[in-house]
Amino acid sequence: MIPLESEYRSWGIFLLTPLELLALIATFALVRIGISMRPGITLPAAHTRLVVREYLDAFIVAGLVALVLVTFLIRPFFIPSRSMVPTLLVHDVLMANEFEYRLGRPHAGDIAIFVPPIVSHDDFIKRTIGIPGDRIRIHAGIVSRNGNPLAEPYIAEKPTYELEIANYHIVVDGIALDPARANFPPKELWSAPDRIPAGCYLMLGDNRDDSDDSHFWGFAQTSGTFFSGPRAGQKAGFTGHAFARFWPFDRLSLLNG
Repeated sequence: MIPLESEYRSWGIFLLTPLELLALIATFALVRIGISMRPGITLPAAHTRLVVREYLDAFIVAGLVALVLVTFLIRPFFIPSRSMVPTLLVHDVLMANEFEYRLGRPHAGDIAIFVPPIVSHDDFIKRTIGIPGDRIRIHAGIVSRNGNPLAEPYIAEKPTYELEIANYHIVVDGIALDPARANFPPKELWSAPDRIPAGCYLMLGDNRDDSDDSHFWGFAQTSGTFFSGPRAGQKAGFTGHAFARFWPFDRLSLLNG
């Protein structure tokens, strides 16, 4: 199976960087000041100036609110790949809470955005299947967490691969993932040979057989640097929790996860 390309990226049409947004607000403010400082003019022109000032005031206030949201709380993201089909389709636009994981940790079932342990210019988006301390197994197309089969109405099709956490490794189809290509901590950092280590998360796409995820590259991490794989020593982390789809409008909905 050929790994997919980047899983998500910020949608440039709907999203300015905080610096760009600040520059736009400053431009509106300068125009607003310039209009206010102009000398007295005739009545029709004065009315037009008043209307323009009201619109500029509204844009400035809206821009400041958006700046706070974009910088600290919520950002939109665009889906370019099929790895989360049918939950997320190509061209869907999501809202993600960037603040939540600064206070807490991902929960099982969260649709999360994170730094992948493989080389990529963009973060990835996947479903959180296993959290620290969990035992995860995929057998005959069924995912089990701590011995309990998961009900997964959101997946495209059952996975055709086998997976288990065993002997301090992630084992796929009977072969342990290569530490040169996948991320997992050294043996001394595991609490048990068959449980996900502290700070590590097993992430899978809902389109199980067509997703570049933990069954290729091992664990995602909430903090620190990656233990092994092509990004060993580089900063790891989770970006946000995707909680709603707002485009296209006919699929506007909260996300299951």
